[in-house]
Amino acid sequence: MNSFRVIEAQQTICENSFREAYSLRKELRRDKVFLLNLVSSPGSGKTSVLTRTIRALKDSFNIAVLETDIDSDIDARVIAETGARVIRLHTGGMCQLDAGMTRRGLEALGTGGLDLVFLENTGNLRCHKESDTGAEINVMILSVPEGDDKPLKYPLMFSTCDALLINKIDALPAFDFDLELCVKRVKKLNPYMKIIPMSAKTGEGIDEWSDWLRDEISRFHTENARLDA
Repeated sequence: MNSFRVIEAQQTICENSFREAYSLRKELRRDKVFLLNLVSSPGSGKTSVLTRTIRALKDSFNIAVLETDIDSDIDARVIAETGARVIRLHTGGMCQLDAGMTRRGLEALGTGGLDLVFLENTGNLRCHKESDTGAEINVMILSVPEGDDKPLKYPLMFSTCDALLINKIDALPAFDFDLELCVKRVKKLNPYMKIIPMSAKTGEGIDEWSDWLRDEISRFHTENARLDA
């Protein structure tokens, strides 16, 4: 039977949340723990992408997951089946996490011996950027059924994330989704964003995504080593 703890992570009130995020990021860099914040709309396939990613990387890194849910443990149980260490963050209805809430989850999880921690954030594209979680990078998922107009509706999210995974491309024939147009819209908002079309169902794009993430983690360690020298 899968087992994991549930941490109550209500929104913290702090005078300067960005200062706390900076402090947490600095601590994680010192401990050589790479924290990735994963955001998307509900139903985009975050958990499916995450399980595929864990299986692709688990031989290279010690991985854990902070699984955020407003009121459910379904996703945490799915993640636990991958063998990754997982803690569920119960937000009590809050639609976003800040660095204080993330810190509570990391303290309960225990980062000793970990290389990579995924923060699977709550499902929405609206309010995540309003609060810095302390993550090293922010990655978002857009699924084909959501439509290629989402960059026009939620420009802030697309303009501030480091990478975009366009999931469910196996469903392109069934939906009016213009992949080329979507990429063009995203690049207009964020020319430097890494965009990877993929399918968590078929596995297409998972290797490219995993290789990109390996490179980001390697860069993270190289930059930290340079600072320590």
